Amino acid sequence: MNKQILQVLKSARRYSQKVNNDLVVQYLEGPHEGIVTFGLNRSQQKNAVSVNLLKDLTENVDRLVYENEARVLVIHSLVPGTFCAGADLKERAGMAPKEVNNFVKGIRGLVKKIFNIPFPTITALDGIALGGGLEIALASDIRIAASNAKMGLVETKLAIMPGAGGTQFLPRIINPSLAKELIFTARTIDGASAEKLGLVNKIAQQNDDGNAAYLMSLKMAEEILANGPLGVRMAKQAINRGIQVDLSTGLAIEEACYAQLIPTKDRSEGLTAFKEKRKPVYTGQ
Repeated sequence: MNKQILQVLKSARRYSQKVNNDLVVQYLEGPHEGIVTFGLNRSQQKNAVSVNLLKDLTENVDRLVYENEARVLVIHSLVPGTFCAGADLKERAGMAPKEVNNFVKGIRGLVKKIFNIPFPTITALDGIALGGGLEIALASDIRIAASNAKMGLVETKLAIMPGAGGTQFLPRIINPSLAKELIFTARTIDGASAEKLGLVNKIAQQNDDGNAAYLMSLKMAEEILANGPLGVRMAKQAINRGIQVDLSTGLAIEEACYAQLIPTKDRSEGLTAFKEKRKPVYTGQ
């Protein structure tokens, strides 16, 4: 684990998992207060998603939503050179067909939960992101990749197909024809190519510690923290629901979301702070 990540971890308010577990969950303090990080930490397996890791991820997503404290979730890797190599195929090789089907359903369920988290999610792709690993990233609101990242939905190489949302999220993020090309060919692309396609929001020039995308993700999370949490949440809800319907229905969704913000204390605080030329203090009320 590199020094910069360790410094951030030491500022954590509490630990949901121990640092030596497959998943390290941190609630950050100081300038990062309100940010929660999920650190994938299966170094020997290149963060491949096992039954246990899937369980940990699902339970902690549910916990964040239930607690209603987090304002931004950053998903990243604690393993240099790797975000997530996809499903743990060695573990899957010993599964019966029904077990495989249940496992894929579980990953699909996790991806859906990540998409529906009510606050912003950012995935930092420092290294390879293949199959289910990329599908987790596709469900996030924002993706930041290191310049040396490699990503792809490579399932057709194994005579299967993306089964955790890849066939649905990718064509909604990039041109559907290009999404088909990437899936049909099982091609992997680098960070620069992903940015050109619109698959990732930004790329970060990789540093010696191998955490450039993670550090950039924290900076973006800080930018989000400066804004009204209720406004951000309602904006996310309006976007996520609106892109699934026609324009007229989408505008009605936007109107309904906006209406919920009018009576809030945060909206009044924002207007008052603007008048007084000071930084607003938002409480999420």
